[in-house]
Amino acid sequence: MVRANGAVSLRELARVVQTSEVTVRRDVRALEAEGLLDRRHGGAVLPGGFTRESGFPQKSHLATAEKTAIADLAANFVEEGEAIVVGAGTTTQELARRLARVPGLTVVTNSLLVAQALAHANRVEVVMTGGTLRGSNYALVGSGAEQSLQGLRVSRAFLSGSGLTAERGLSTSNMLSASVDRALVQAAAEVVVLADHTKLGSDTMFQTVPTDVITRLVTDEPPAHDDRAATELQALADQGVQIAVAGGSGSDAVPPRQPRRDVSLPGPRRVPAGSAGAGLRATSVLSEPAGAEQRAARVADMRRR
Repeated sequence: MVRANGAVSLRELARVVQTSEVTVRRDVRALEAEGLLDRRHGGAVLPGGFTRESGFPQKSHLATAEKTAIADLAANFVEEGEAIVVGAGTTTQELARRLARVPGLTVVTNSLLVAQALAHANRVEVVMTGGTLRGSNYALVGSGAEQSLQGLRVSRAFLSGSGLTAERGLSTSNMLSASVDRALVQAAAEVVVLADHTKLGSDTMFQTVPTDVITRLVTDEPPAHDDRAATELQALADQGVQIAVAGGSGSDAVPPRQPRRDVSLPGPRRVPAGSAGAGLRATSVLSEPAGAEQRAARVADMRRR
């Protein structure tokens, strides 16, 4: 199945062979030891994951429930009348389907799949980049796509990728796709990354968005046994990335390990008051707890007023 499709999910394997995911995970580990495949969270791919990129048919069958939940939550960060950019990917395609209901929205994209999802949305204007079509993910890439983004300014960029780590940020396996994603980031005041837990801790060849440029990560709850994904989430939160977790109480936040002083962050991390998602508890700005004397002084001051 991996040789035919380039990738396969543990859930699908368990269904086909009619056994548990625990058993499948053990067998996949043995196949990896023989060099026949590379394990990924939630599935397996052909060896050489740093350079190999699965095509759209393979990606569309991985973590489908998680991508749906992420898209549902990410749509809450889009406001009526906004101008945004949406990159290529199966998760961003799911997001686009939900954006069709946002009136007055302008969406700039290099993805044919995103444009198709919005093609019949009467109240959404779709602006496509130029460029050369990559058949594997139905995205426009190359100098034409990058030049069409010059001078553009929008409120947010919604991007996906092949891997996400706290050390390198978002990455992808294709150089042309990475270059266009970087141009999309340059056009946005904020960067929102959509990545399910299977991509957390995975690192691929070309960096697209450094960690310090990512404003928010929208992801799903990692399984209890997935220590690497949970550790990566905590590391991203410690570096100031705001974490929104789908499937929890709407948008669970992962707090940094150490409290931070109440200071403003520069550049794309800043979330203006009144913007979409500003009411969520931000993991990038937390106040130090006040001591007993400070609290008493505040209460006395309030009484005097």
